Amino acid sequence: MTDHGSDILSEGAFYRKKFFLSILIPSIFVALMWLVKAVELLFDLDISRLGIYPLQVRGLPGIVTSPFIHSDLKHLFNNSLPLFLLAVALFFFYSEVALKVFSLTYLITGLFVWLGGRNAWHIGASGLVYGLASFLFFSGIIRKYYRLIALSLLIVFLYGEMVWGIFPGVYQNVSWESHMLGVFSGIFLAVFYRKEGPQAPVQIWPDDEEEEDTGQEEEDRGKNLNKQNPPPADYNL
Repeated sequence: MTDHGSDILSEGAFYRKKFFLSILIPSIFVALMWLVKAVELLFDLDISRLGIYPLQVRGLPGIVTSPFIHSDLKHLFNNSLPLFLLAVALFFFYSEVALKVFSLTYLITGLFVWLGGRNAWHIGASGLVYGLASFLFFSGIIRKYYRLIALSLLIVFLYGEMVWGIFPGVYQNVSWESHMLGVFSGIFLAVFYRKEGPQAPVQIWPDDEEEEDTGQEEEDRGKNLNKQNPPPADYNL
């Protein structure tokens, strides 16, 4: 097999391994969300008090626990699919900073909700969903990298309607604060990590002066060579 063929196989193996690693953490996270709901239903529990209650000490643990708590199966399913897809995209395209971005989006969004939410229990992973969507969209634009911009446009195509969820009163019994503050978290992290992770390739354009200098050097080299090895004289017989 040629070296070129080996390179293709090696590259394919690399991307397969990268994709597998990209789905690992999102799969575990979503599985834990479903496990919590299964335990809640199996033992007939109400664990909504493990959500975030703003500006109350009793609501602080919810910064960590609230993304795993959902009001019903529909709420859980509506958060599970976008969270999984967005997190896989994050870990695949931004593998160098993905774990930091995922963790900080999780914690910063929860902290913002605790500081600025309404006096109610805030539960669900939608704040994290909005945070990841916001990061992926704005990071692609900020980096000006066509591959990441294409990902940004895909996010808009798939989840563009999510923008209505950041406004109060549009959806009933929904924590719009989690959505809005998740978006702010994503924007902040997109700016903060703009110089880490994938970057647009630097284009190198040849300088006209350098081309002229190179041509002049070649011409001078040719003249010196002619002086050292003059052509044979033309004799008339």
